[in-house]
Amino acid sequence: MVDGRDPIEVFMSLERWPLSPLEVEHEEDSSTASSSGEMYMVGFVIVNVVGLQYYSGTISGREIVGLQREPLNQYDSNAIKVLNTRSVQVGHIERSASRVLAPLLDAHIITVDGIVPKVARPGNRYKLPCQVHIFARLEAFGIVKSAITNGGLYLIGESNPSFTLSEAEVVKEKRSTPQGRDIDEIFKLLDEKVSKKEQLKALEPPKNIIKSKLLLHQKEGLWWLVQREKSEELPPFWEEKEGNYVNVLTNYSTDKRPEPIRGGIFADDMGLGKTLTLLSLIALDKCGGVISERDDELDEEEDTCAASFSKRKRRGKDSRKANNLRKKQKTEQTHTLHVKGKSVFSPDRRSGNSSSGPTLVVCPPAVFSSWTSQIEEHTKSGSLKSYIYYGERTGDANELEKYDIVLTTYSILASEDTWIDSPIKKIEWWRVVLDEAHVIKNVKAQQSQAVNNLKANRRWVVTGTPIQNNSFDLYSLMAFLRFEPLSIKAYWNSLIQRPLALGDEKGVLRLQVLMSTMSLRRTKEKALTGLPSKSIETFFVELSGEEREIYDQMESEAKKIVDQYIASDSSMKNYWTVLSVIVRLRQICIDLALCPSDLRSLLPSNKIGDVQGNQQLLDKMLSALQDDEGIDCPICIFPPTNSVITCCGHIFCKSCILKTIKRAKPCCPLCRHPLSESDLFFCPPEASNAANSGSSSTASSKVNALLKLLVASRDESPSRKSIVFSQFRKMLLLLEEPLKAAGFKILRLDGSMNAKKRCQVIKEFDTPLPEGPTILLASLKASGAGINLTAATRVYLMEPWWNPAVEEQAMDRVHRIGQKEDVKIVRMIARSTIEERILELQEKKKLLARKAFGKKGSQDQREISVDDLRTLMHL
Repeated sequence: MVDGRDPIEVFMSLERWPLSPLEVEHEEDSSTASSSGEMYMVGFVIVNVVGLQYYSGTISGREIVGLQREPLNQYDSNAIKVLNTRSVQVGHIERSASRVLAPLLDAHIITVDGIVPKVARPGNRYKLPCQVHIFARLEAFGIVKSAITNGGLYLIGESNPSFTLSEAEVVKEKRSTPQGRDIDEIFKLLDEKVSKKEQLKALEPPKNIIKSKLLLHQKEGLWWLVQREKSEELPPFWEEKEGNYVNVLTNYSTDKRPEPIRGGIFADDMGLGKTLTLLSLIALDKCGGVISERDDELDEEEDTCAASFSKRKRRGKDSRKANNLRKKQKTEQTHTLHVKGKSVFSPDRRSGNSSSGPTLVVCPPAVFSSWTSQIEEHTKSGSLKSYIYYGERTGDANELEKYDIVLTTYSILASEDTWIDSPIKKIEWWRVVLDEAHVIKNVKAQQSQAVNNLKANRRWVVTGTPIQNNSFDLYSLMAFLRFEPLSIKAYWNSLIQRPLALGDEKGVLRLQVLMSTMSLRRTKEKALTGLPSKSIETFFVELSGEEREIYDQMESEAKKIVDQYIASDSSMKNYWTVLSVIVRLRQICIDLALCPSDLRSLLPSNKIGDVQGNQQLLDKMLSALQDDEGIDCPICIFPPTNSVITCCGHIFCKSCILKTIKRAKPCCPLCRHPLSESDLFFCPPEASNAANSGSSSTASSKVNALLKLLVASRDESPSRKSIVFSQFRKMLLLLEEPLKAAGFKILRLDGSMNAKKRCQVIKEFDTPLPEGPTILLASLKASGAGINLTAATRVYLMEPWWNPAVEEQAMDRVHRIGQKEDVKIVRMIARSTIEERILELQEKKKLLARKAFGKKGSQDQREISVDDLRTLMHL
């Protein structure tokens, strides 16, 4: 830690303790379920917003308001605070209503939208009427109606004549604004405005910094980034009227001009060189923002700090400024810096002429190597100064401001979010770039909140997969970009999420308009005409007699478990049990050696989720969860050492959790379940030991099929390199012996390796044959982002992953700029198993992602719902 504080002390001081990666995944499931197609409007209640005199937020006319639970409120644990369209608190829902609604919200039985109708204010200026629209799953309607009525609230349902007074969009298909326009007309006008914008132009980077030649699509991407950053336009949905500025979606009016949205979503397909384009953007900062728009070609000497534009000429003052600036830069002082143990020869920012500040790049640790290698490969030595804010790091904000680029991770930001003295939080960054930004798709996670709290002039979301699971993934990105009012959850749910969930084509059309307004998306097929082709083949494998017998028995038991899970109220214990069972089904499809011999011990003998006191079950669950890569201890934010699991299913370092329960109230930091030392259980043996003592002495059907494919590929082309991806590290270890026996030279890349070791493996894999390796055994998650594996031309996926975007990221480590040969992807699928049904879910997710960036067309596909479980288990 920078300030020397114990991580336990830091963790215990957090106002909202961070989620572990697994907890985040559950949170995502909860948020998706609560806003998915299962939720329908029960009715609405009319309540008062009180305490207006204590808060600065105001309401002007009809306005959707945010209703946010505030369980830690010192005066009322049932408190529900009310926020206006600028996320400023207006007041609270009156206690008589929050007492009824809060328990239903906390149990995830209902979701709510608040709307203040456009009515004349009553005499009492300390309260305001509000319609609270209540949504629930159909099967929960009876419970919800009973709870609301018994709580003394008057529920206005569809059969009530007063129902027509509802201001909800689901009731009023069209709401007229003061200008007489309905919501879809407003979106249509925005779409027309975007379509009229000028076509992309090519912009050259400054050649005194960027030594690589950009491809056409990268030059056009650079031009688009620059245009967004220097925009002075009003943000979308804002208009100027009679000296005031009005948001036509919310009817909010102010005399202060809203700030332009200087940033957006850079969503180019993976492998199109987004990092080089961003480095070119950062390089322009060194030129003080000078851009020369000239017809005549500038030679390299002249073009030291001017970017060659196209179309128009501009002479005079701007040209003289550029010349003077070039002269000054030639006399710029230099010095040697030690950045995380590495000497870097760079110009001193303080003696330069940059008109900007540093750029903060936030990315997963695995992507550090990509950024550092790209800086070395594409920029002239010493031209850009970078600092890795990770591990042992400075606590001095002034020191960080000397650099052009500061690299850090989402985990570091989460751990420092509540630090008063965090240097990252003290700086108003010139630009914040979220690389692999789909990491923050869960808006509730601590790391998502941490990036939202950063101060920045320009904000960029960079990801080739902005939608991974469902459209709610985009909400977190809109919140980071400050795209009002859709950065307000109530507006996102009302205008985008709920129409999508109900299968209304308006939802998809609105989503398309938003993406065309805020993002740049080019695919490899269109941007890189010279890139070799990529083909994807699904290879079906028949399970052996023993595998089929065990799989069918396990699936029969699993169906009963999942059926009970769906019928019962979703709890965390049920969630972990079902996850454990489904993981085992998937493992049987790959290799029985992945599973324990006594598979049935995984299944509770009586009711679902009763795992307390069952150490064997806890060990088995932990083994299933540990197969996932990238688990960090939520307290120290590092891979757990001497791992233990709690009786409620959460993984920590032994020392971290022991200190935590001794220093504070003895409960789990993530779910607040009561804990004592007797409720902690040690992990089972290491994966390597488990792999060596597998239950099957012979290779599985899938391994045998893989060996035949690899041998055939080698016979066809002896110099061909291949990558075998698996989610399970244990599977990678199991593959080593049979592949070596078949004469293959192999390497392994997985989540147990640090960044330095991964870089070493990747470099070794690039060594050509005969000295170099033939096959890389790679973890799907640890190798799926931010690395270049173009030495290979064949990719084998041992099992399907829930999220197709994770698979696509892995594929595109191979099929990207720099690839010289055609790439073939082979997906290994066990026939008539859960793996085939995972493919069905993948297609649903891919369809929504395509629609978001597509044009108008058939929009009858609904969002993915909890029915996915039924699909997986053939229920």
